[in-house]
Order: sequence, then structure tokens, then C-alpha cells
Amino acid sequence: MKRLWFILLIFTILQFPLKAGEIIIDGIFQGKNLYVMNPFASSGVGFCVFEVTVNGKVSTDEINSSAFEIDLSVFQFNIGDKVTIVIKHKDNCVPKVLNPEVLKPKSTFNVTAIEVTKDGYLKWTTTNESGKLPFIVEQYRWNKWIKVDEIEGKGTAGPNNYSVKVSPHSGNNKFRVKQVDYTKKPRLSQDVLFKSLQPPVTITNKKFETEITFSAETMYEIYDYYGNRILKGTGNRVDISGLKKGDYFINYDNTMDQFKKK
Repeated sequence: MKRLWFILLIFTILQFPLKAGEIIIDGIFQGKNLYVMNPFASSGVGFCVFEVTVNGKVSTDEINSSAFEIDLSVFQFNIGDKVTIVIKHKDNCVPKVLNPEVLKPKSTFNVTAIEVTKDGYLKWTTTNESGKLPFIVEQYRWNKWIKVDEIEGKGTAGPNNYSVKVSPHSGNNKFRVKQVDYTKKPRLSQDVLFKSLQPPVTITNKKFETEITFSAETMYEIYDYYGNRILKGTGNRVDISGLKKGDYFINYDNTMDQFKKK
């Protein structure tokens, strides 16, 4: 009798491990399946994974092999749908998901319209978004593209409409929007041009002792002699009382200049 209980206990441990782990993968359906490398259990009997669920539903995929595929097509997801996969495995072994990037949002947007309005808003319309990623708004200033705003993308097929307030400098302006997904390669909109009729901003004080004053509010950057940015902001004056005496470079409006702190 004791031997029978011992055999039943061993059988229970092997089939239903008291200790187990989970791998949880949250992502966005992109039309591709996941592949899993599935080692043997530490006991030497059976494989590591004993259950896979997709959005709470048990997968019917064959998991009793050294490698298996999680077929997401059977769940009839639409591109961009949220997916949560839970891979349950036995203790002292860990399966490996070979291609988790297929569930990461990918930048696929197309811009069908983009403009800067007279009241200073950048507006654009997209289609073909397949996952929520932020749109980064950039303006071309001082011979480089700089980030001026960020807005969360809707991640749906669209059309999706967006609008952000921008601050054009005097003269000709260029704006664009971009997304950067897991590939780290930016996806860019076309540039949109806008001509501002506001007068150029000028520096109105000549003694650079405690502050710099501008003729109107403007974005600005100040760099030291070695090219390190030490101040940035928006306003009609800059406090420079904390700067050491010496030469500096300053960008403001659409102007690149330099000054000597006295």
C-alpha cells in the first residue's frame, strides 16, 4: 500500500509540478506567430512547457516537442489588437521565445495630409497605423532637427487626426513627425514648409553680465566653448549670472550667434 501511494505521489509531481513559472508577453498582433524553444523538464520526463494561453484562452497548439509554434491566426485577431501570451512552465527549466519582437508595435503609418495652420498648429492625418507608438514632432532649427513635442499615436488603421501647437521662428520653417519602433530606425513624414511673417528676434542688450534679453519670446540654446549645451528654454530673457566669464555660442529664433560673458 505504501508503495502504491509513493508511485501516485511521484506521478502527481511529474504531471502537475508544485512549483512552476510563467513567461508573460504583452504586445500587439502584427500578423505573425511566435516560436518557442522548449527544453526537457529538469526531471528528465516530459518537456518544460505545460500550458500556453492567449488572452486567457488555452492554446490548442502541440507543445510536447523541443520547439513549437504559437499560432495566433486561429484567434482571428485584427492587426493592432492587444495580445497577452502566458507560457506556463515547470520548475528548474526555462523555455525561450525565439522571436518576441513580432509582438512589438511597428511603425507603419502613412501621412495623407500635413500642414501648419495660420494660428500655429501642426496638423496631420495618418492611415495604416498598426500599433501605439508616440509621434515625435520636430522642427528644423539651427542647422538640425530638434524635438519640440510628442503625442501618443492611436495605433489604428485610421484615418487618425492629430494636432499640436508649434512655435514657428521668423522666416521659412520646416516641420515633420516621426516614429521610432523596436528596430530603432525612424519612420518620417514628409517635411511641411511654413513661412512666418513675424519680424526677426534680436538681442536687445549689449552687456552680457547677468542676462540676455530678446526683442520677443523665442526658443534658445546656449553652448560653452567646447560645444556642451548648458542652457535651453523659451522666453524673452535668459539669466546668465551663473555662467563663468568667457566665450559662448547662442542659438535663438533662426539665428546662430556668439557672445562673451563679462
